[in-house]
Amino acid sequence: MTVTAVRKDPERLTLTIEAEFGASVERIWELWADPRKLERWWGPPTYPATVTKHDLAPGGRVEFHMTGPAGEQPHGYWDVLEVEPPRRILVRNGGCAADGTPDRDIPISTIRVDIEEPAQGRTRMSIEIVFPNTEAMEQALAMGTDEGLGRAVGQIDAILSEETRREPRP
Repeated sequence: MTVTAVRKDPERLTLTIEAEFGASVERIWELWADPRKLERWWGPPTYPATVTKHDLAPGGRVEFHMTGPAGEQPHGYWDVLEVEPPRRILVRNGGCAADGTPDRDIPISTIRVDIEEPAQGRTRMSIEIVFPNTEAMEQALAMGTDEGLGRAVGQIDAILSEETRREPRP
């Protein structure tokens, strides 16, 4: 199993997903940097993502939507605050209309991604969501954000495995 921890900290207003992979930091970074790879895992299996804009640079924006089982399409965006390839991303996360206009009814959170190689051949990724207040955190957890993000990250091993099988042998 890819996901090694799911932590909810109501005092710090954070939800953190940690995962470990048998791949290099650079390969994990590509899962964020390449929009076609990002959309293969960002949504949980029942809500696959489609990335419609991808500018993963400070001041840039990533826009996406997820398609649910009944055809519903919630839209979201990340305003990119900081990027340190291949180790760190910091974005402001929010919901939006199909045209990218922010939805003021959906609380804005901050997402921090850290990618590190603590042991040779293994890479650890941490995704921390910081909520603006208790109500926003409770709303996200009631919508199943913790389970959905855990299931989304759980898809990464299969993507990495496919890529490894396609790489030419020396």
